[in-house]
Amino acid sequence: MVKRYTASVFFDRRMATQDIRGSRAHARMLTAQGIISAQDLASIESGLSRILDEIERGEFGWSLDDEDVHLNIEKRLTALVGDAGKRLHTGRSRNDQVATDIRLWLRDAIDQIVALIGEFQKNLLDVAEAHAATPMPGFTHLQVAQPVTFGHHLMAYFEMTRRDAERFQDARRRVNRLPLGSAALAGTSYPIDRAFVARELGFEEICANSLDAVSDRDFAIEFCAAASLLMMHLSRLSEELILWMSPRFGFIDLADRFCTGSSIMPQKKNPDVPELVRGKTGRVNGSLIALLTLMKGQPLAYNKDNQEDKEPLFDTADTVIDTLRIYADMITGIRVKPDAMRAALKQGYATATDLADYLVKKGLPFRDAHEAVALAVRAAESRGCDLPDFSLAELQAFSNLIGDDVFAVLTVEGSLESRAHAGGTAPAAVRAAIGHARRSLA
Repeated sequence: MVKRYTASVFFDRRMATQDIRGSRAHARMLTAQGIISAQDLASIESGLSRILDEIERGEFGWSLDDEDVHLNIEKRLTALVGDAGKRLHTGRSRNDQVATDIRLWLRDAIDQIVALIGEFQKNLLDVAEAHAATPMPGFTHLQVAQPVTFGHHLMAYFEMTRRDAERFQDARRRVNRLPLGSAALAGTSYPIDRAFVARELGFEEICANSLDAVSDRDFAIEFCAAASLLMMHLSRLSEELILWMSPRFGFIDLADRFCTGSSIMPQKKNPDVPELVRGKTGRVNGSLIALLTLMKGQPLAYNKDNQEDKEPLFDTADTVIDTLRIYADMITGIRVKPDAMRAALKQGYATATDLADYLVKKGLPFRDAHEAVALAVRAAESRGCDLPDFSLAELQAFSNLIGDDVFAVLTVEGSLESRAHAGGTAPAAVRAAIGHARRSLA
């Protein structure tokens, strides 16, 4: 029972490729420094190649007796090449070895995630461009506020995920520092060359303090924080897809492959994938809290507690990667219902702010304009109509500054076109933003 409780091989063996990469670089450095012979290096390289082949073909015999990925590979290497395999561990510890492996693994995961964010963004831009001029209500407090376009709305999520990609790329810089050479906690007395290993493995820097190098998991926490933010953004979009798909909104439909039916209600089409994204966001957030809690009470340097860093980290990366893959496909499966969006604009006096702005431009102080429009809205509510349904004479009862040019202001298209500045919702501004976004991804 203790053996199973303390072992990590059944989850850390997914770092086998990274472990072998690290061992090769370490062996080459030992040879370059005259610590092991060239013949030993040749044997180690040959043995590691065979082990990697066995792992890739699913023929490697993982053993609980050997506790973790590192000892499993080392024991097999020694069985294959004898004493040369025993010399491989000269000048290193499992403490700096695992710290190196996990950074190599996470670096690969970050590169994959950033690429997948780009794929999602490209598909998002295609949908946004197709609907750069499709009017829909913009909401505050889930109440109809002002007209926007569906393309403009989607571009908000482009900006969110652009920040997400930046965060992952920035975190990668701190992941990409080499701990190997720190040994157990104090470094090693062998004449190692850490810069050599860093170059071999593509690390930009070496960790500057041996105690910190073997015990630091900030990089994993930072990754999970970036992942939580990304999942939060996708969860927000999922919530909107769920709302928009409901009959109360009816703004969109999702492709059938992302939905399921009910077991007893044949008319139901449930948005299961967006709902699962919402649920899996809690899972990723939980991993972040788990890692923060794991590290909060640890004295320097390495402690067995740190074995618990891998499962939440691996699960977070897997969840984010799977979510991005399915979302990149799902975003293309949105069918927009423009008539329902336009009908909703008529239910919330969406151009009321445009009327207030119109009066201000005519010389009325904003607070007076606000009051005049509020009276107009109340009158429209009592009549069950929208502001553009009033006649000119009826509108002039609220302000004598109103002229026949007001109707251009009160239309949805007029409202949209008036916001043609950078970042605005005018179709031309939306298309310009999409063009800029495409160039940023090129």
